Amino acid sequence: MNNQSDQLSDVRLDKWLWATRVFKTRSQAASACNAGHVKLAGQNLKPAHKVRIGEVFTVRIGELTRTVRVVGLLTQRVGAKVLSQYLEDLTPPAEYARARELNRQSAIYRPKGRGRPTKKERRLLQLMGFIPPPD
Repeated sequence: MNNQSDQLSDVRLDKWLWATRVFKTRSQAASACNAGHVKLAGQNLKPAHKVRIGEVFTVRIGELTRTVRVVGLLTQRVGAKVLSQYLEDLTPPAEYARARELNRQSAIYRPKGRGRPTKKERRLLQLMGFIPPPD
């Protein structure tokens, strides 16, 4: 494998967040930076921030707040198996559990007046065990 971090010195934050699979697209990473969801020591960062090894970012993705440390620099998206060479996830397991619970609760919440569940919603409720499967 080509060791990209030895060759790189200037990597944009939005590109690094996309390459390390924190966000699905680079435009989502840039939007999160512009919205103030990516912080370094409590300070909002712009998408053009130059990433340095050792920096610890706090990234808010929906209900989940991830804490990641830069271990290596890269500009191309990498597979999940080699991700540990570039990113260290410092997010506490309790944060993942809290986000899963909030997601689970939102799946069963149905506002009054929305009518019957759609076929997709019913199957999801069956899969999660909230309603029994059909006979």
